[in-house]
Amino acid sequence: MAITIIKPGILDTLQDLGRYGYSHLGINPGGAMDRYAAQAANLLVGNETPVAVLEMHFPAAQILFEQNALISITGADFCPMLNDEQVPRWHPVVVRKNTILHFPKLQWGARCYLAVHGGFCVPPWLNSYSTNLKAGAGGFAGRKLEKGDELPFGENHMYISGLLKEGKDYEILRWQVATGAMYEHPNEIYIIKGQEWDQLAPQSQQDMLENNFIIHPFSDRMGYQLKGVPLQRMQRNELLSSGVSFGTVQLLPGGQMIVLMSDHQTTGGYPRLAHVISAHLPKLAQLRPSDCIQFKMTDIATAENMLMAQQQELNILRRACYERLNQVVC
Repeated sequence: MAITIIKPGILDTLQDLGRYGYSHLGINPGGAMDRYAAQAANLLVGNETPVAVLEMHFPAAQILFEQNALISITGADFCPMLNDEQVPRWHPVVVRKNTILHFPKLQWGARCYLAVHGGFCVPPWLNSYSTNLKAGAGGFAGRKLEKGDELPFGENHMYISGLLKEGKDYEILRWQVATGAMYEHPNEIYIIKGQEWDQLAPQSQQDMLENNFIIHPFSDRMGYQLKGVPLQRMQRNELLSSGVSFGTVQLLPGGQMIVLMSDHQTTGGYPRLAHVISAHLPKLAQLRPSDCIQFKMTDIATAENMLMAQQQELNILRRACYERLNQVVC
């Protein structure tokens, strides 16, 4: 055993970076909503980025550690506590056996991530560990975690027990991820033009870029339904269904929009007005129902540069964490 769920959260699932190559069969990629936070969580504990992490929504689970573990918690701030003491996010933390992790308060964001050194030992489905709730496959038995579920760890390559001091339930390691630039201006979401952008009436194009849109309470991992100024197309022709992706912004028949999220369908017939740039998907994933979005148009070159800068950050983090972990465990 490794961890046991002693009280389930509203939606706790195992996720990795997605299940690609099966869209032609109607199987969407899925995967973590905030992939930056998921990757950073893995790097902090010495894992490679594709390793599965636990994605949690608030209220989140209470978790009992059945053995010593090296963990990190990233993403949303649910005020994580080990027993009765709050611990920081975006740090590696060594946890003693029989310690309980719980999340008493929502401070910011929508989804937080728990990574453990060695990952979680579950069988892959179609080359991914992500949970596909619609198919009932992948992750832990194809479902969200429930009370009493036991998740074993994968192979541990580090001797971490020696890092725990006498009488302490945990030890916070000194390094951390600086995330200020990643989530700043959280409501400003950059987009590039979609295939049907030019079908929007000029006034609607202006309305989309000058007004705020509120995330509807019915929004979930499949899509964010938005409420705001109704938008109008200049023509009402029917469209053939075509491929869609995480971040596609579609126009619904009533004039409102939906932003497709990680568990989106593989094809759709609604007009594709825009696409959220990949570098802004992490902060989009941390918005909650009733939060607002303000779209800002950009170009492909800017979007590519921002994504490359983000990937460079993760590469630097990988090297730095590897060196720091080797220093403290050797």
